[in-house]
Amino acid sequence: MTKTPSRKRLGFFTRVLDDTTAGVRYRLAAEQIAHAERFGFDSAWVAQHHFHADEGGLPAPLVFLAHLAAQTSRIRLGTGVITLPLENPIRVSEDTAVLDLLSRGRLEVGFGTGGTPSSFAAFGLDSGVRGEIFARHLKIVLDAWSGLSLEGGDRLYPAAPDLVDRVWQATFSVQGGERAGKTGDGLMLSRTQPRPADRLGASLADLQNPIIDAYLDALPERRAPRILGSRSLFVADSRAEALRFAEIGLRRGAERLIAAGHKVEGDTLADLIRAFDVHVGTPEDVIASLSADATLDRVTDLVFQVHSVDPPHPLILRSIELVATKVAPALGWAPERPAETRRIGSVG
Repeated sequence: MTKTPSRKRLGFFTRVLDDTTAGVRYRLAAEQIAHAERFGFDSAWVAQHHFHADEGGLPAPLVFLAHLAAQTSRIRLGTGVITLPLENPIRVSEDTAVLDLLSRGRLEVGFGTGGTPSSFAAFGLDSGVRGEIFARHLKIVLDAWSGLSLEGGDRLYPAAPDLVDRVWQATFSVQGGERAGKTGDGLMLSRTQPRPADRLGASLADLQNPIIDAYLDALPERRAPRILGSRSLFVADSRAEALRFAEIGLRRGAERLIAAGHKVEGDTLADLIRAFDVHVGTPEDVIASLSADATLDRVTDLVFQVHSVDPPHPLILRSIELVATKVAPALGWAPERPAETRRIGSVG
């Protein structure tokens, strides 16, 4: 079985969910990513969500990453993910090719099939055939990047053959892990995922290690694995502070799920922390809970987000600092260069 590289990479994932207007959300998310770069993070990731402000807040991730490319110099910029069935694949090919040049080769491209049926309806598509659309669109994107002749005889300008090796596929299933492995793409594992009815108590490791097994078994020989493990965590200087904001954010998230017709197991804060797969507390608390997650021993990329806690912006900045200086080093990460800043101003 293929082994993973010895040095883990550290990433920050923002869902652009700060409790304010859209314009301020984008500004704060950009500040958070710039802060992560200063503290040595290797990558920053943003999700794409159409229409639903409470789910992700960013319908145009490539526009946002182009803005970030001008504000940063080293950190890699990734989509986690672009909902490819809802996109024109030629336009995705063109926009990513230009963005990669402007960012000096820092773009990572995660693709997914998407999950909200109403979003597909608004685009005039049937979500029931999204897998078929995804496969067709992905082939067009890869052919275009590679400089192959497209339907009608035209070729993409500028071509972007290097991006072919920077594709990531998000999945919840063993079959999806095998598909990503066969194509030699990176594998993206979520911060949480649905439990089967007969395995409601399963841990993320129980569900995700079989996906990693399938991915590695299918990976072509001599193809280096790329396995991204996203996890939700909020690190604070005191446990009481961390739990106070976790209570606010997780209860808000539970109320949204219940209103949408979903079931949330339990009602205590401990129940919600377990239901949302969140790691919360002091650096020591979070190190202990993450160390119990066997999946993270096998990933190449540790990617952390504060969602679903969604604390205030200053505390997100502080959490980024504590992850870089305390938590991630305990999990096997070392920065390629020293952090530029060791502590932001007083937070409260």
